[in-house]
Amino acid sequence: MAVTVATRRHSPTRRFACAAMAGLCAVTSQLASQGARAAADPAKVLRVAFDNADDGFDLVRTANGSSIWICEAIFETLLTYDYLARPPRLVPLTAQALPEVTDGGRTYTFRIRPGIHFTPDPAFKGAHRELTAQDYAYTIKRLADPTNRSTAAHFVEGKIAGLDALAAKAKASGKFDYDAAVEGLETLDQYTLRVRLTRPDFNFLHIAAYGALGAMAREVVETYGQQTGAHPVGTGPYMLMQYVPHSRIVLHANPDYRGYVWDFTAGDERRDQQLVRDMRGKQMPQVGRVEISIIEEEQARWLAFQGRQTDLDKLPQAAAPSVMVGQQLKPEFAAQGIELDRAIVPDVNYTYFNLRDPVLGGYSPDRIALRRAIAMSYDVQNEIALIRHNQSVKAEMVVPEGVVGHDPAYRNSIAHDPDLANRLLDSFLYKRGADGYRTMPDGKPLLIRMRLRTDSISRQHAELWKLCLDLIGLRLDITFSEFADNLKAAAACELPMSQFEWFADYPEAENFLQLFYGANVGQGNYGCYQSVAFDQLFEQMARTPPGAERNRLTREMNRQIEADTVWVLRLSLVNNWLVRPWIKGFKRHPILQNDWKYLDVEKH
Repeated sequence: MAVTVATRRHSPTRRFACAAMAGLCAVTSQLASQGARAAADPAKVLRVAFDNADDGFDLVRTANGSSIWICEAIFETLLTYDYLARPPRLVPLTAQALPEVTDGGRTYTFRIRPGIHFTPDPAFKGAHRELTAQDYAYTIKRLADPTNRSTAAHFVEGKIAGLDALAAKAKASGKFDYDAAVEGLETLDQYTLRVRLTRPDFNFLHIAAYGALGAMAREVVETYGQQTGAHPVGTGPYMLMQYVPHSRIVLHANPDYRGYVWDFTAGDERRDQQLVRDMRGKQMPQVGRVEISIIEEEQARWLAFQGRQTDLDKLPQAAAPSVMVGQQLKPEFAAQGIELDRAIVPDVNYTYFNLRDPVLGGYSPDRIALRRAIAMSYDVQNEIALIRHNQSVKAEMVVPEGVVGHDPAYRNSIAHDPDLANRLLDSFLYKRGADGYRTMPDGKPLLIRMRLRTDSISRQHAELWKLCLDLIGLRLDITFSEFADNLKAAAACELPMSQFEWFADYPEAENFLQLFYGANVGQGNYGCYQSVAFDQLFEQMARTPPGAERNRLTREMNRQIEADTVWVLRLSLVNNWLVRPWIKGFKRHPILQNDWKYLDVEKH
């Protein structure tokens, strides 16, 4: 969050408090309208496809992108983002307004709107269960509960007064005491939550909008236990009606949802004007049913869209040459009334090394040299041209475009240079054998192991990786398995080398740099990287308010990552969303995954 307001005193915490209360208090009315009735029509069906299977619908226990997408439709956070505002702007969701910020940016007081209810569920034993401040306090505690092994625990660890101590007791006893008082989580009354931080956190409002902090009812979690992820019960606009893992998900509009009036303000883009004319004044949500198919193969998804089995989808990169001319649709597609929504995604696609792996891991010069040579061998421009069909851009730093802290002038110090990579391996005694492949410096066999997903694009990546590593004499063994299985193995530091894509959870550099913080090993830090130098810089950044010094620290952390060669930083995607003419209101948000409650489906 990079908002500051001029004050008499230029204390960083004072500036932050004023920013949170004044600069961010442009509260939109569209999501806070009282008394608006949901107008979902069961006949309005939205058909979409996901390219990955979900991993259950409990975001405390997973960071799976498809799971996040579904959960954002079912659960509600205190804050969210304005649908059309660019750059992204925070607004209230279940909170009545943005919180009151006091104590130099350490204390946040949220007031929840009365009359919000969870969808009916047997766990409530017939009660019409209202959302309360206690539900948010409970959800935050779940993130800290060590038995959940939450991939989002880092959002609250070390930040909320007294919460770490409670988690430490749970580790010792084996049981988390959810009834214990926590200094930093106070429910002043049924609708008021006060959060006290251990220090000012310049991203805490963004954290309050992250999906894993969507309110869950304690009764539901205690009823379903380890199966909570298959029984999502929230207060949001949709509810789960059908769930066939790895195949099909169906959501119905929540009949008890309070609804809102669509009243967003157009931005600078030309399409925004028509979008507002189509949608302004409608009672929302309009869509009564959402049908999600899991279609991992790009070609199959593209055929589904062409056959009008789905209403909107990302254009598969392999299909781009046949559908687009430059950055525009070819006339035959535009003539169908298809609209194009094109933007660089605030994400990074990367290949990581497991720093605990017996072959690739470690911090000695020879191991860093091995990783550096691998990184230098990889031809990302080949990936962009041949695999991505020029629908992506080379990533120079861990913080992507569109995220605060990105420096467009920054250039990565690890360049594609196979010749230099060969000389580097020679100098560290990774010698070539008679077969042309190298051994370890001690003469033992050297085999690089990698695990990728089972989809076709991953198999193209496998071919490119083998070609690149052959050029520097490294033998490569690649296996393939499901994305969810890879994610679990990565969290356990079990994959020697793999690759993932990280989307911005919130639009600030910390969200990407925390993937390298030592305390987050297994919780986003899948390379299991632990560096005193990096951690010190990260902690210094966390104490530094938005501005030039924070951005300088961001650049320095990027250099440290390159020095240790933790990742092969590859690219950021360019997404081309194709939207059928009967879908109204679509504009892809850079942070929010789910947009169904903002859309309408015309009869056709």
